[in-house]
Amino acid sequence: MLSNGLHDVPAGKVAMVVTHLEMRASPSLEPLKLPKSVQFRAVDADVAWFRDVFRRVGSLKWLWYGRLKMPDDVLGDILTDPKVEHYTLSKDGRDEAILELDFREAGACELSYFGMTDALIGTGCGRFLMTKAIERAWSTPIDRFHVHTCTLDSPQALSFYRRNGFTPTHQQIEIDDDPRLLGILPESAGPNVPVFRP
Repeated sequence: MLSNGLHDVPAGKVAMVVTHLEMRASPSLEPLKLPKSVQFRAVDADVAWFRDVFRRVGSLKWLWYGRLKMPDDVLGDILTDPKVEHYTLSKDGRDEAILELDFREAGACELSYFGMTDALIGTGCGRFLMTKAIERAWSTPIDRFHVHTCTLDSPQALSFYRRNGFTPTHQQIEIDDDPRLLGILPESAGPNVPVFRP
C-alpha cells in the first residue's frame, strides 16, 4: 500500500494511473449510422495488420506499447485465438480503427483495445464502434463486460467509457520501462509524457 504523498518515479520509467471499468448488463442502445465513406467489418487479424493499426491508433500519440513488446509468435497466438475477435472501421479503403474483444475468461468479455486514428476522430464513428462492441459482447452469455484505461491514453477515454455505460471499479498505479528508451517507439511518441533518461 502506497502512503499518502508524492513518490518518485525512477528515471527511464513511465508511470500511469490505470482505471478499471465494467458493465454488468447491456445498456439500451440507439441505432447509429456511419459516414458514407466508412465501413465496419470483422478482421481475421494477423501480426502485420495488428501492429500497423495499433501504431497508427495509439502508439505515436498516446504511447500504446504493450503489444509492441510482444514477440510475433506470442502476439500471433492471441490474434488467432478463436475467443478473441477483431473489428475495424475502414475509410476510403484504409483501416483506421481497432476493436479487440477477448472472450477467453468464462462469463466475461474484455474490451482489450478500442481506438481510432485522427482520420475518424470527431465523426461520430467512436460511438458507432462502441455500440457494435457492446452489442457483440452482450450477444454472448456473459455477465461482465470490462475495460481499463490509463493516464497515458487519450484524456477523453475515461469519460467516453463512462458515457457508454461502464462504471469505474478500482484504480492501480503502474510503472514500466519507457518504451522510447528501449527503442520500441521513437522518442517523439507520446509527446504528452516526458522522457527522463537514467
